Amino acid sequence: MKKLQDIILSHGTVLGKDILKVDSFLNHQIKPNLIKEMGEEFAEHFKDKNINKILTVESSGIAPAVITGLILDCDVVFARKQKSLTTDDNTYSSTCYSYTKEEMKRLIVSKDFLHEDENVLLIDDFLANGQAAKAMVAICKQAGANVAGFGIVIEKSYQDGRKILDDMGIDVYSLARISHMDGKDIEFID
Repeated sequence: MKKLQDIILSHGTVLGKDILKVDSFLNHQIKPNLIKEMGEEFAEHFKDKNINKILTVESSGIAPAVITGLILDCDVVFARKQKSLTTDDNTYSSTCYSYTKEEMKRLIVSKDFLHEDENVLLIDDFLANGQAAKAMVAICKQAGANVAGFGIVIEKSYQDGRKILDDMGIDVYSLARISHMDGKDIEFID
């Protein structure tokens, strides 16, 4: 998605070697027209997969997931990163390491919202080392749901995430694929 690549170059900030800060349009502030285009791209790519549920992780995946769900006319559920007072023990869960938070996170989804035989599209903001992706797939497996595909806003293709999902046989569609990132230099795979 050329527009997303341009916004990453103009508004993204590379921190160190592996962190891309996209707070001004995705992770803190949201640009609604850009999010709408992302949802349209995901919906177009996965339109023939009979998607009837979308799963994302709070919080940055919610906006593109909701727009995609609106277009595909299906519900969106997000995995919580921490249990709240209203969360009971009737949940699916999996853990993953958060590179940006530098800690293990437990992802939780209520069994009321993810069911056997659903065709689930996974959507997330980043794909890097694949840890959150593996946790989302594990939650779907616990539910007996089918992972129909994985939509990624920004993929760091030089890390192992895509290989992990490819090895699982999952259709991965990334809107921006970064092949190299160092200092202020970002290169994309077209």
